[in-house]
Amino acid sequence: MRKGLTFLRSVAFAAAFGLAAPAYAELNANTVVAKINGEEITVGNMIVARAKLPAQYQSLPDDLLFKALLDQLIQQTVLKQQLHGDTPEYVRLSVEHEERSLLASDVIESVMEDAQTEDAIRDAYDARYSSDDGGDEFNASHILLESEEDAVNIKEQLDAGADFAALAKESSTGPSGPNGGELGWFENGRMVPEFEAAVAEMRPGEVSEPVQTQFGWHIIKLNDRRKLEAPDYEDVREEIGLELAQQAVEDRINQLTASATIDRPEIENLEPSVLRDMSLIEN
Repeated sequence: MRKGLTFLRSVAFAAAFGLAAPAYAELNANTVVAKINGEEITVGNMIVARAKLPAQYQSLPDDLLFKALLDQLIQQTVLKQQLHGDTPEYVRLSVEHEERSLLASDVIESVMEDAQTEDAIRDAYDARYSSDDGGDEFNASHILLESEEDAVNIKEQLDAGADFAALAKESSTGPSGPNGGELGWFENGRMVPEFEAAVAEMRPGEVSEPVQTQFGWHIIKLNDRRKLEAPDYEDVREEIGLELAQQAVEDRINQLTASATIDRPEIENLEPSVLRDMSLIEN
């Protein structure tokens, strides 16, 4: 209490006589806010503890959080100090995992930031919409089948004059079957690549040969296609930036993985179920 009064009086005295207030050490992450049996708790420790809180707690008033977090860190420290000897294996592995994750996230953030420059986003926008339109939009129907043999059979029936919608209702395994196979209007990026590649080469009214995707075999009918207007730059700036960032991260990971020396030894009796065996790290 006396130290606090002395500080206030010194500041008031300096102000009254036009003098500079007394200098004190600058606050930083290493500023010690408590010592427990000689072990320090710093402002940095408290900042990290607050950042780890669930969102609903982070909105609490700072004065309330400060006291609660400091009390918590003190309690954790006195409890931790009761553990003598080597650090338990599960703690060591948890710290190692957290460090790896945080450092990897730092690299990812750096790669994303470098990829999202204004020039890069603008260049991507110009390249995408250089034709002064927003690309094509398609209206298509399809019949989804389990095998290539089934798809060939359906195509032969269509070539012989069968009704597309009727065959879709009768044979399609996809959710659009009961609706005659109609998918409505969609832009590029909405369908799987193989499906989009086939549609892009078709003319309205045309029916495709069997197309295989991860979902099965498709017979596609292009009902119509139309041009979209190019969006304003600001409307798609964030979307393009995110796409550039994601691609940059993927490219960087592939590059690093390809250039790294990675050994995956064959381990006898190693089963995926080992992931559930907590006893291996509880010694």
